[in-house]
Amino acid sequence: MYEYIKGKIADIEANYIVIDNNGIGYIVYVASPYSYKIEDTKIYIYQYVKEDELSLYGFKSKEEKDLFLKLIGVKGLGCKMALPMFATGSTSSIIDAIEKEDVAYLKKFPKIGDKVARQIILDLKGKLVSNSNSVGVDNTELIEALKALGYKTNDINKILPKIDNSRSLETQIKEALKLLLK
Repeated sequence: MYEYIKGKIADIEANYIVIDNNGIGYIVYVASPYSYKIEDTKIYIYQYVKEDELSLYGFKSKEEKDLFLKLIGVKGLGCKMALPMFATGSTSSIIDAIEKEDVAYLKKFPKIGDKVARQIILDLKGKLVSNSNSVGVDNTELIEALKALGYKTNDINKILPKIDNSRSLETQIKEALKLLLK
């Protein structure tokens, strides 16, 4: 798995760029190829592997890549449908549309209809915003434990702000269960 590739952009095509790294030209599919310049650059990479395909998808920032990974985790949304979302929408506007349940905004992207837009919102709402009371590194174990017990992500996210992160995991789980059973 690759995190990024540093190199010089050697060629720009309609769907992809070619980045030269130590004499090897990598074809990298990007959202807006013509927004890149033929110069040294750093491209964050997602390597897609399937039995009949090996592709690299590139992003200008780590945030774009992280959002892309979450989007392709949505049922019915693959790499080729998620990538064009970054051509016309910024990460913040996509996240904002998901959080505000703006189906019309999501439907403006190619190949995304009403059903897929609603699935994106259903799967990702509440999982993309990060603040001090939201899902964070400290809450990961707690969230996984509650999911293993059969609780839904939406229900878990509602009670997270009420749980004291400074306590032991066992105590946090007990607190969460009390809140979830109310």
